Amino acid sequence: MHTLVLLLFLAVILGLLSPAAQKRLRGILQSHPPLLFAWSAGLALLFAVLAAAEGAFSLPLAFLLLAYTTAPALAAFVQGPQAGSRPAWLDFAAILMLWLPLEFSAGQHLIPRPAQGFLHSVAYGIAILLGLVIFLGFRGLPGMKYRLPGGRDVALGAAGFALTAPVLIAVGRWIGFIPPFHAPAHPQPARLATTFAAIFAGTALPEEILFRSLIQNWLMQRYGFTLPVLLVAGLIFGAAHLDNGPQALPNWRYMILATIAGVAYGRVFQKSASVFSAVTFHALVDATKHFFF
Repeated sequence: MHTLVLLLFLAVILGLLSPAAQKRLRGILQSHPPLLFAWSAGLALLFAVLAAAEGAFSLPLAFLLLAYTTAPALAAFVQGPQAGSRPAWLDFAAILMLWLPLEFSAGQHLIPRPAQGFLHSVAYGIAILLGLVIFLGFRGLPGMKYRLPGGRDVALGAAGFALTAPVLIAVGRWIGFIPPFHAPAHPQPARLATTFAAIFAGTALPEEILFRSLIQNWLMQRYGFTLPVLLVAGLIFGAAHLDNGPQALPNWRYMILATIAGVAYGRVFQKSASVFSAVTFHALVDATKHFFF
């Protein structure tokens, strides 16, 4: 059941790549803004149902999730649909409301340990889906580049990987973040492909939507396509990895490497027409580390 639920989340998120679906969503929400709260409440209810199925439901958890989904929707609602103006600070506040509770595992103590992994993935899916509904649909934030990639976008992602991977490997080995190279033992094409698909959909896609389509794009729309903006966005991405293992926390080694990668992902995002250019780049980097280091 877990896999099916996560695949359904992925299907809905990918379904919003359709220009017709985006136009339809935008028309509904901008014509009837209160429906934004129906979306947020519906996502909270979905989490509550899945938590109950895992034996993890409680009223404190339900209220926490309702507050989590309602707060960014309220920040968007009080502004109304965007009408060509640059994004406001309330938009950035809404992005932080979506991101930071997940980053710091808010409410984890309310969930039994066996259910934490699955429900954290569900919460991540809810955050990304709600972010797309708010900013792609209701607010109409320009520059998100949430569309299918063309050949040039794929090529940009591959070129970014080819140019950056040697730097990441060299720096990662130098600072002691990644172990020595090793070839995969008994590589099986089907298993390699499945693992890459999981990295692409479960890590690279949601992180690039958050850090490039939302955070970096907000910075670019407000302050321009400048080098300082690119560096700040990369630094934010790097800082998000301070609380990741396997080294002791705060993990400065991971932050250094993730900042370099974040700047490179951000540059590819700037030059491409689709966020999937950066997603492809990100997935190739993570898969290389997974398979060879």
